[in-house]
Amino acid sequence: MAVSVGWVNRIKQGMRLTTVVAVAALAGCSFAPKEAGIGDAVSWNSLDGWQQDQQADVWPGLLAQCQKLRKKSADWQRICRAADQLGTPDHRQARAFFESHFQVYRINGTEGRKDGLITGYYTPLLHGSLQRSERYSYPLYRKPADMLGIQVQSCADRAARCRGRVIGDQVMPYYSRAEIDGPDQPLAGQELLWVDDPNAAFFLHIQGSGVVQLDTGELVAVGYKDQNGHAYKPIGRVLIETGEIAKEDISLDTINRWLEAHPERADWLKNQNPSYVFFYLSDTVESGPRGSLNVPLTNERSVAVDRKIIPLGTPLWLNTTLFDDSAYQRLVLAQDTGGAIKGPVRADVFFGRGERAKQLAGHMKQSGELFALLPKPQ
Repeated sequence: MAVSVGWVNRIKQGMRLTTVVAVAALAGCSFAPKEAGIGDAVSWNSLDGWQQDQQADVWPGLLAQCQKLRKKSADWQRICRAADQLGTPDHRQARAFFESHFQVYRINGTEGRKDGLITGYYTPLLHGSLQRSERYSYPLYRKPADMLGIQVQSCADRAARCRGRVIGDQVMPYYSRAEIDGPDQPLAGQELLWVDDPNAAFFLHIQGSGVVQLDTGELVAVGYKDQNGHAYKPIGRVLIETGEIAKEDISLDTINRWLEAHPERADWLKNQNPSYVFFYLSDTVESGPRGSLNVPLTNERSVAVDRKIIPLGTPLWLNTTLFDDSAYQRLVLAQDTGGAIKGPVRADVFFGRGERAKQLAGHMKQSGELFALLPKPQ
């Protein structure tokens, strides 16, 4: 099936323009270099560690996203048909498949940088109940019935979606975190369930999904349903700016320890992030959470990206390190997004569930490179 060579060029030009406009909006009259975004094609030899990776580990995720992507373009229809025919490849066959069907492009950062920030997230385990009690007194809310989705041009460049509520004959911004968790409790009666740890509930908002062990012993999964429209602000940045924790020491663990050590200031700190997430009960306890592409995320093979720059479903080569400086080089799939995941060389690695995943995600704030694998024109 013939595909115009201009397809790749249009993607590259569109991604570059989006990046320039976004950076210009933040910086006033300054502009990002033209090369920011998906850049020029490079050789497979440019990918450090490519020959050593176990590319077949990404295969289940590729087949899962094919159910979505094959309907959207002729290129993905062709690639997914070839993947179906290959069956269950070994690592060598999977590596050859990607080399045959994709071309590598470096993703360039702003200001001419080649590297960017790589972080991680995981599926947390909380303890809760479907009924409020003295122990289980911190709510997870379902999507509020009175929250409106607002589709206007002024919302297009915001870090979060536009959300509002009607007061009289006016549409006002939806409640912030401080208002929702404040004494007026405007969402009372819309609780999905209750948990026993307010800090765990807060971090669940950041992770986006999790598993709750109920007081009956049953495990239930909670997934991201919507968000209140306020832009995400990392509380770790607040702790750095106020001198509470040194920049080099910021991690999930150090932030959590600070919250536990300062209960009288915990609400103040958490309210610095006005973003608030609403959940739903999902059936993904066994299969794991679904990302923005609506396919199950694969441990250490799915990443969240800025979809304005990297189209969802794009295979990426990730070249970074773990917190102990050991090399972390692997093929991943762009299958999710996040409020804090903005910019060209920016990825959030999904590490899965369990203590290892928590430790890896909690300490992941590394410099790294990204390369996009785009379909070869046919």
